[in-house]
Amino acid sequence: MSGTLYICATPIGNLEDITLRALRLLREVDLIVGEDSRRTRGLLTHHGIHTPFAPSLYEGGESERRVGKLLRLLEAGQDIALVTDAGTPLISDPGFPFVRACTDRSIRVVPVPGPSAPLAAVVASGLPAERFVFLGSLPRKAGPRRKSLEELHGLDCTAIAFTSPHRLLETVEGLASLYPQRPLVLARELTKVHEEFLRGTCQKVFEEIKARPDIRGEVVLVLGADESAPPSPPEQLTTLYEALLSRGLSPKEALRRAAQATGLSRKEAYDVVHRSDSM
Repeated sequence: MSGTLYICATPIGNLEDITLRALRLLREVDLIVGEDSRRTRGLLTHHGIHTPFAPSLYEGGESERRVGKLLRLLEAGQDIALVTDAGTPLISDPGFPFVRACTDRSIRVVPVPGPSAPLAAVVASGLPAERFVFLGSLPRKAGPRRKSLEELHGLDCTAIAFTSPHRLLETVEGLASLYPQRPLVLARELTKVHEEFLRGTCQKVFEEIKARPDIRGEVVLVLGADESAPPSPPEQLTTLYEALLSRGLSPKEALRRAAQATGLSRKEAYDVVHRSDSM
């Protein structure tokens, strides 16, 4: 009988933020698989857990060889706990190829819920949390990052994103230029000693961090809904069409999908795209 893969959430800062169930399972499984030994070994040592830990099994990428080794252990009946450096595995972290391989082979996969930086940020932001989109980590390069931010125009719910402190000023400057009066919350060092929330409009938050160039630590951005007039269908189509092209779709397929999503006919979509090309 195959073993079980447990997807265990671990603290994002405060080591006490781990469930009793996760602690029990981390003691009971045959192997813990993670990313960086420094973070996870510190957690295990703090809680007196001595289960074998293998950070290298998917360190630097999840090759078929590494995943195959884990699958053989599970198929031999061993139980494995999958963790990440902090928070919930697979949420902007490694693990998806491994989990997909397990489900493809009907190996039991069990979630063990717990800490999550996006959820911690949004519930304490003061912005609506009943509907939101999670964007993951924003692109490193300025062009793609700007395009990602532009796609938030007209969004009628809260948006959550990760960004590096090294790109924080540029990112918030981009938000301020696009949506100066839209609400923004910057959550920094969540659950840690220097936890901080900066709340205001995009413009206000930008001015504050511009005056504090030494802001460090892990950052989550929570952007409020766009309450300005929604874009017209032609505007929506143009934005979506360009986004689809940037993802590698052919012009024909991008036009078909954009027309379908915006409710325009193929002819109307064709006219919109070629009118914008000629301007």
